[in-house]
Amino acid sequence: MTKRIFTTAFAIALALTASFAGAQEQAVKGPKLTIVEPVKDFGTVAKGEKLDWAFEIRNTGTSDLEIISAKPTCGCTVADFDKVIKPGKSGKVHANVDTTAFAGPIAKAVTLETNDPSVPTAQVTISAIVKPYVEANKGFVRYNLLQGETAKESIVLYSEESEPFEIVKITSPQEWIKVDYKKAEPADILENLGRRGQAQYKIDVTFGGDQSRIGPIAEKIHIQTNSKHQPDYWVSVSGVVRPTFRVEPGSINFGEVSADEAAATRTVLLRSNDLKAPESFVVSKAESGVAGLSATIKPTERKGEYELKLQVGKDAKAGMIDGSILVHTNDRINPVVTIPVRGSVKGAGAATGAK
Repeated sequence: MTKRIFTTAFAIALALTASFAGAQEQAVKGPKLTIVEPVKDFGTVAKGEKLDWAFEIRNTGTSDLEIISAKPTCGCTVADFDKVIKPGKSGKVHANVDTTAFAGPIAKAVTLETNDPSVPTAQVTISAIVKPYVEANKGFVRYNLLQGETAKESIVLYSEESEPFEIVKITSPQEWIKVDYKKAEPADILENLGRRGQAQYKIDVTFGGDQSRIGPIAEKIHIQTNSKHQPDYWVSVSGVVRPTFRVEPGSINFGEVSADEAAATRTVLLRSNDLKAPESFVVSKAESGVAGLSATIKPTERKGEYELKLQVGKDAKAGMIDGSILVHTNDRINPVVTIPVRGSVKGAGAATGAK
């Protein structure tokens, strides 16, 4: 009896073992993702250094492993990756991180989407401690100016290098962004920043003036230093230069009109953009360059605003309206504004000519 029980138990154990082995064999069939080194730690690196690494991906399964996508987090980019890895083979995911915008510990990941049913998503990570060897109390300057105005901002540049620190060259992106620098005086030195006893530099950035470009701008000032770890430093310059006044609308198209229609009268507004002293903007006169079209100007109730009225006269000859209105202002940069005028006067006859 005892022998029979033992035999039965042994048979059951063999069956269970075979079943478990079959399950294991079933589990390893298909693609199998194995990441050799999921985290690459670069240790301490200088700010601005480019970190590049190729993560090794192995397929320990029995069918093709597909990497469907490789999505990096902010601050990390994926150069390329092997989309199909054969069984028993290895592939690469090439990732890189530009440390220019970072300081301190960073961990930048890439999320992999695969056809491995047991690991449909996985991550590889580049980590480091980014050390700024050259830094400023602020790495940007911003402005909001009228064309012709100027403004100046100052920053202080310092270093963690052990060797004597010097600025070699500064390159401005625009002629109207002027940069001057000198060694910081005792009053300008920032305490507890940079290596103790190391030279600091005061950098003055002056922007604006008559030659400044109207509209938004996003540029970078390039500072070259003798730092062996971080020779290049960039200062972001952003902001907007606004015209001293605006014209709304900037052109007029009457379409096809006759003098007795409402559409034969059009209005243009000229407004000062100077929020501090809008009344300093003055429009003196308006001149019509089109026969049969009158132009009159008058101030409105708002300070620094003028209304230009254009009227097709009853004596206007039939034909095309094609010319311009000249508006004279006291603006130093744009003293005369040209407003194009188009349209036609109903009826047959000679085209309206410019005076």
